[in-house]
Amino acid sequence: MRIAVAYIGQESNTFNPAPSTIDNFAAFGIYRGQEVLTKLAGVGPIGGFLEGVQESGRDVEVVPLVRARAVAGGRLTAETLHTLTDELRSQLRGAGELDGLALLLHGACAASGDDDVEGHLLTVARSIVGSDLPIVVGLDHHANITSRLVDLSTAIIGHRTQPHDPFDTGRLSAALLLRVAAGEVAPTIGWRKLRLLSHQEQYLTSTGPMKEWFDRARHLEGLPGVLSVSPFPMQPWLDLEEAGWAIVVVTDGDQPLAETLAEEMADRAWSQRERFQVTTSVPPAEAVQLALASPTPVILSDTGDSVFGGAGGDSTVLLSELLRVGGLRALVPMVDPHAARTLLAAGAGAQVEVRVGGAVSGWFEPLELTVKVRSAEELILNPGGGYQDEHVDMGATAVVDTGNVTLVVSERPGVAGNHPALYGHFGINPQDYQALVLKTASNFQWFEHVTTAVIRADTPGPTQTDISALPWERVPRPIYPVDSTDDWR
Repeated sequence: MRIAVAYIGQESNTFNPAPSTIDNFAAFGIYRGQEVLTKLAGVGPIGGFLEGVQESGRDVEVVPLVRARAVAGGRLTAETLHTLTDELRSQLRGAGELDGLALLLHGACAASGDDDVEGHLLTVARSIVGSDLPIVVGLDHHANITSRLVDLSTAIIGHRTQPHDPFDTGRLSAALLLRVAAGEVAPTIGWRKLRLLSHQEQYLTSTGPMKEWFDRARHLEGLPGVLSVSPFPMQPWLDLEEAGWAIVVVTDGDQPLAETLAEEMADRAWSQRERFQVTTSVPPAEAVQLALASPTPVILSDTGDSVFGGAGGDSTVLLSELLRVGGLRALVPMVDPHAARTLLAAGAGAQVEVRVGGAVSGWFEPLELTVKVRSAEELILNPGGGYQDEHVDMGATAVVDTGNVTLVVSERPGVAGNHPALYGHFGINPQDYQALVLKTASNFQWFEHVTTAVIRADTPGPTQTDISALPWERVPRPIYPVDSTDDWR
């Protein structure tokens, strides 16, 4: 049996006007052919896929195609989509006879001229392999499920947890695809699209209504004939005509069952819609005061500037407040290409006046700071610890001190301070600080063992909690909670 696998993924944020280019993918490594296997064995969705093949005990030749992943950001440029399309097309054309294809994608990627990058890539794949070859699609569960995506897939599987476990999704995708290719099951898909959005603060699957919804999905997967049940609480920063939450149910040839369960899961999510809107974030000034009064170190979550949600990582809101108040030793990441290059040129030991922040997304004002450069270099980071990338190119990266803040300024977002490997590389111990600013509202897992609490700051930006205040133009209306509506259909 010959099974091909490709991984092309980026989460787009249409409220971040800064376009994503092929350089954003190159920063995490673009691998082709056998390089996919040698670089990613045991890592991310490709690693999970390979483990799923091994666990099956079947005689399988894995045909690696391409791996291209970028950190979340603005829409892809048309040229970037063209390049990624060519990569997939050329690798598939050279793959030979296949028995199945695993496309490990994100599901919320948009490009200039095409709102549905995953549907576009599936169309390209089908044009080469035909309509009959089984294609199992593995997605981030913050994907935006579209009609084209469903129509061109044999089966769809989403992440089962937040924080995500892409390795698990790759493994599950392999297991199902091999059963399909062997003729053991014949998937059929039932799905529902909801007029529903939610901010990111209720996205963790370990608590609250999201846990209940995902637990129900796991229960339904235990029913006879059910192959997978995937809730898709779409990330809320896609202003697209097909935007909204979805549920996808895959059964073994039982369309009525798939439709019934999809309907049940949609009703269940809608019945909890008000609970999904509950927020714990507080104004930035209050967040800093809470940090001052808390056992330390604490996480200060910069909800409006979540790099993992496609923001630019260039917000100065919390930095400004921390410097204004003083008295709280804080560790803060910042993405600013020009400032990073300036600091690298100045070198360790230099005292520099520099404009920092507000340089990427256009949402924020820069700060004029006097800083002392502690260290600066061209940084290629190796996160390790099961992180889904073998290396991350942060570009010019500098550690500087200003007042009560240690600031890590990078040319590219990379891990954006959300992973301790960035600080460990520079010999910084996060536990030496009272507050750690993270550019995320939910991916705190790598710092949980060294912090005492999470304080979410209600900051503005492309990933802000107040999604109703975002400049929506294209989403289907009415849509909750932007509009008042009593029906999810």
